[in-house]
Amino acid sequence: MTDVTKQMEQFADMMKAAMPQVKPNKNGYEIRTKILDMANTTVWQDYYAKWGQFETSIKKEHDELVTKVEMPTVPGADQVLEAAQKFYDFVNNNK
Repeated sequence: MTDVTKQMEQFADMMKAAMPQVKPNKNGYEIRTKILDMANTTVWQDYYAKWGQFETSIKKEHDELVTKVEMPTVPGADQVLEAAQKFYDFVNNNK
């Protein structure tokens, strides 16, 4: 390659990097799918955070120390859908 060709390619690459990239908008199904995925991830991350730190309390009952351990409840589809609705309402500015 000649120097002029290299310079032209470098200039084209530089201009390509400087130009804004156009990305097509997502349709409603893609947006709802993404929100549902975000809600699912959020609900399960919350569950695993709670799993990592059981709620433990020690009480004295009848001259004995009693340790109470509460396990987190496993989230189901209802919790994921509720979280998704909250995200969707936030996106649509519906409080």
